[in-house]
Amino acid sequence: MSKTIFITGAASGLGKGTAIGLAKNGHKVIASVETISQVTSLRDAAQEAGVELEVIKLDITDKRDQELIGTYDYDVFVANAAIGEGGPISEIPVDRVRAIYETNVFSTLENAQIAAKKFVEKKSGKIIFLSSVVGIVSLPHLGAYSSSKHAVEGIAKAMKEELEEHGVQVATINPGPFETGFNDRMFEEKWKWYSEDSNFTPKSSIEESEKILDEQYDPQDMIDRMVEVIASDSHAFRTAYPKDVEDQMKDYERETWEAKV
Repeated sequence: MSKTIFITGAASGLGKGTAIGLAKNGHKVIASVETISQVTSLRDAAQEAGVELEVIKLDITDKRDQELIGTYDYDVFVANAAIGEGGPISEIPVDRVRAIYETNVFSTLENAQIAAKKFVEKKSGKIIFLSSVVGIVSLPHLGAYSSSKHAVEGIAKAMKEELEEHGVQVATINPGPFETGFNDRMFEEKWKWYSEDSNFTPKSSIEESEKILDEQYDPQDMIDRMVEVIASDSHAFRTAYPKDVEDQMKDYERETWEAKV
């Protein structure tokens, strides 16, 4: 059955691919992007793909833009928009962490609350939070982004329990490292403030963590999985993909209980 799906952060990467993929499958998609210039580029991409998207400018941190979420009628709300920055959590400037939390946690929650109110009123609907493998697995030099996604996990779990009695579903999607450019940009950001002369974290340690960029997956596989899950009537609360990432997440939680300090 065709659904109406509202997705934030659809200008690029997994959000863009998923919006187009959902439209190809016959769903009506309201795809929001952060800036006006991105509206044009996403509309062009949709036209090139032979699909129709309703593309709107919606900076999820802007209170006026947020009001748009309440003006549409939709069956599924996908909180996909996010930002990130790498670097040692022991040294990263806290104002940069605040900026990440403002987008990934506080504004994401504000957006989801608007959708939740709409869904409770009609006693149906689904909210999906885009989390990450690092929403469960915390890796060195990704603490700022990872902790924001840990917060999203807590929000999603609580919201799931709270909204069940109203007939509203809540779930997360936890992608592994996919080669969309997001991870590369996230690691690049730290060079704006990090210096071997003034920071105590060795550059070699940071570069060791960056090797994850050489092991990224084909994003189309994740896009296909997201399209499937978002449109599905019933699925797991948490969708981690690919399978080896799911296994890594489960192993990490077991190992954490056994870890010593």
